[in-house]
Amino acid sequence: QVQLVESGGGLVQPGGSLRLSCTASETIFGLYMGWYRQAPGKQRELVAEISGSGSTNYADSVKGRFTISRENAKNTVYLQMNSLKPEDTAVYYCKLRAGFRGYWGQGTQVTVSS
Repeated sequence: QVQLVESGGGLVQPGGSLRLSCTASETIFGLYMGWYRQAPGKQRELVAEISGSGSTNYADSVKGRFTISRENAKNTVYLQMNSLKPEDTAVYYCKLRAGFRGYWGQGTQVTVSS
């Protein structure tokens, strides 16, 4: 059973930055990793994803502001979030996909407010 631990969330003012980290208990080499978020009363949505080969994809709402990256040697994926907006407030979840199985972290809260 793969375990994912997210960190880096917190309270930040509009226009600020945060970097989220997600560390897996096993190797992430060659595996799909993604960041998703869920705001109160809304469905969980894709924020950014990165393939095992490093290809990336972003939700339109975060393009140009967020960057996903991976460091296989540390079994870690990052989400650099810049120019944060109040509408980015949500619980952010990390996902790993291995074959047909998906694993989720426990989530980290991001609150953008003045």
